[in-house]
Amino acid sequence: MHFNWTQLIPGVGHDYVHVATLIVASGLIILMGTVARASLGNGETAVIPTGKFSVRGLFEVFTEYIGGLSEQVIGHHGRKFAPYFAAIFTYILFNNLVGIVPGMTPATENFNTTFAFGVFSFLAYNIVGIKEGGIGYLKHFLGPVIWLAPLMLIIELISHVLRPLTLGLRLANVMTGDHAVLSVFLNLSPVGPAIPFYALGLLVCTIQAFVFTLLSMVYIALATAHDH
Repeated sequence: MHFNWTQLIPGVGHDYVHVATLIVASGLIILMGTVARASLGNGETAVIPTGKFSVRGLFEVFTEYIGGLSEQVIGHHGRKFAPYFAAIFTYILFNNLVGIVPGMTPATENFNTTFAFGVFSFLAYNIVGIKEGGIGYLKHFLGPVIWLAPLMLIIELISHVLRPLTLGLRLANVMTGDHAVLSVFLNLSPVGPAIPFYALGLLVCTIQAFVFTLLSMVYIALATAHDH
């Protein structure tokens, strides 16, 4: 494992780099969220979008885009989940972007971290499904034909249990590969040849946060499908 700036923190060794990085990224998000909330104001000022580039404007763009996407994927009732999806997207994006900083390793490169994200998404869509559909939510596991219900139950249970695993593996593996490529070119030259890979890394970080968020939307859409 390469050197990480968080190792300068007393008590942080190789085994806890991803935890320290996660805490650093979380602190940064909380700080930016506090600044955005302070600049939001009250009353009519709070509902009028800002007309300039700022921390508040950044969060407004995230929230508005995610809100619109939620309606497209889930339906008319999807916008109420926008704060949840915007939080997922922002949190994963910021943790991914940490890896672009020289001397830092993204927490999302560690499978323990990404698997925890997957478990959170798994719990969230099942809780929403039970809350929205009650006992009827369990019908999702039985399939459309009653005589195939025992077989469909096994298949559906395996499929659902594997979702946190696949979400975690996809994010961790892609971020590991992206960080490895960037590290190779940084070792060759910190400026010239590495610049395109910084841009590529930025794109990969954003896409992976988007994919994780989109899959979480799809899972909630499937869990609340009885509304349609």
